[in-house]
Amino acid sequence: MINLPPHLAARYTHFLTANCIELSHHRVYLKWLRYYHDFCTKYSFKWSETDSLSAFLIKLRNENHQPFMLEQAKKVVELLWKMAKSQNTDPCKDEFPKEKLQISTSKQDSKKFKSESKLPAIETSKRVPPTQTVAKRVILEKLSEADWRHIYSELESSITMRQYSPKTLKSYVSYTKQFEAFVKSKDPKLVGIEDVKEFLTWLTAKKKVAASSQNLAFNALLFLFRNVFKFEFGKIDGVVRAKRRPNIPVVLSRQEIDRILSLLQNPYKLMIKLMYGCGLRISECISLRVQNFDFATGKLTILDGKGKKDRTVPIPKALKKELKEQLEDVSQLHDSDFQAGYDGVFLPESLDKKFKNAAKEFVWQWFFPAQGLTHVFESGENRRFHLHETTLQKALRTAVLMAKIPKRITSHTFRHSFASHLLQANFDIRTIQELLGHRDVRTTMIYTHTVKRSTLKEAKSPLDF
Repeated sequence: MINLPPHLAARYTHFLTANCIELSHHRVYLKWLRYYHDFCTKYSFKWSETDSLSAFLIKLRNENHQPFMLEQAKKVVELLWKMAKSQNTDPCKDEFPKEKLQISTSKQDSKKFKSESKLPAIETSKRVPPTQTVAKRVILEKLSEADWRHIYSELESSITMRQYSPKTLKSYVSYTKQFEAFVKSKDPKLVGIEDVKEFLTWLTAKKKVAASSQNLAFNALLFLFRNVFKFEFGKIDGVVRAKRRPNIPVVLSRQEIDRILSLLQNPYKLMIKLMYGCGLRISECISLRVQNFDFATGKLTILDGKGKKDRTVPIPKALKKELKEQLEDVSQLHDSDFQAGYDGVFLPESLDKKFKNAAKEFVWQWFFPAQGLTHVFESGENRRFHLHETTLQKALRTAVLMAKIPKRITSHTFRHSFASHLLQANFDIRTIQELLGHRDVRTTMIYTHTVKRSTLKEAKSPLDF
């Protein structure tokens, strides 16, 4: 590798300091600058040409660098251009055509691994070795790779039309991007079943992903081929599949739960109680609205749970007082918001258009509202969202560390504990299935491994005989 010229390193370091780049990041910036300088020298690129950056990013991507690394490299080169432009000098002693240098920081240009027009012919020089000329031509040809932006647009439209959850959209888009990088942005018309097989095998053999991740990638590609490519690839044979381990859920005792609750403050304490007392997922808990609670009948209705399924669970009698106090706090907050002229809470887009005033009605208010209002730049509105799940997770994490319980505890652990404690109390497995909202009873049967067996002799260690 060619070393970075000392004068360039010194001037670039000074420029980084002038642009308030942290000193701890200078080493990474200089590393990428050295790689870029080496790349331009090796393949006879002029460092000031925009094509050199595109070709450099393509080479990094072909070497399986992570997306955040590509963004780092892009930022380093753009800072080099900015330095040369501001100082009106040529740090690399190369031709610096100001009129041709176009620096763009838009999101579309950050993904620019293609050319929308033909590139100029490559001029060969006697001083450039033939091998370098061929390598440069190969790299430049990759700039004309297929544009997949319309694929992502169609994918998002297909998922939104079927009303899949935002997490499903995020996962499917993520694996589609990985698949595009794996096939090197090949024309979608040329992508086939063999590419799918190689990609899934690569995930398992090279990336060492879990079985659930590989299955999610398979489902994402199945949806992509079926609904975007309009192609059924059917059953896939000859793929190395990751083995799925039978995981036994982590369950807390009632004493451990009480210890954690004693270290939490409201509203997080009440949320954890509700998740344990009703078997709620964290997404179901934070998205509860006032209308979900029916204190007259003692029922809590879960709307649009996992899989778009609705269900009802009994409201714990021990929580009725605290829940009504929380409801009173929500009512007072709603009154103050209403007097301040806020624009209501966030609603599903279809409901917001159908019922214009529903966002300001009390029944639609979040039961666990966020502390501040969210400004919507598109419409200029100030709306209220519910508490974000990360705030609950952080509060729970702090309490778990303070409790010093030697178990891997997450918010979902309280749902596991709900099911296991009901099973210990001899509740019917079908009843527990309905309360949890499981589609298949086999999913609920996993909790039989978390309780003691009453019909069989309990297993003991030989040391305890």
